[in-house]
Amino acid sequence: MEFPVQLPQPFLDKAFRLGVRPEDIREQFVRGGGKGGQKINKTSSCVLLFHAPTGIEVRCQKHREQSKNRLSAYKLLLLKIEAQRLGKQSDIAKKLHKIKAQKKRRSRRAKKKMLDDKKRRGELKEARRNVAL
Repeated sequence: MEFPVQLPQPFLDKAFRLGVRPEDIREQFVRGGGKGGQKINKTSSCVLLFHAPTGIEVRCQKHREQSKNRLSAYKLLLLKIEAQRLGKQSDIAKKLHKIKAQKKRRSRRAKKKMLDDKKRRGELKEARRNVAL
């Protein structure tokens, strides 16, 4: 299985596990758009990949060089295929779940701190009221 770009070993393993073949991927180089000025608008550095069996399409225009965009597009395509096939077991879903759990813990901690502060403030006010009588 030889891809047109030098993919790192973890991505080659992922492609093998998912059964993604280079023949199934159609690539196209198109002109980009957006920020970057004339250079972006004149050159075809944007890479468009289409995986026929799954129908997943990826467009990458992160870098100025076509070769870097091509590598990034292949990596992104493999990650999207994995997410579609494995669902919650994919690497992306696991990372998202981990971040969500961390934020949930943080918010729980923040809520506890807020309630403690409220209680302390209430005790302070109560102490002041008793002195005035």
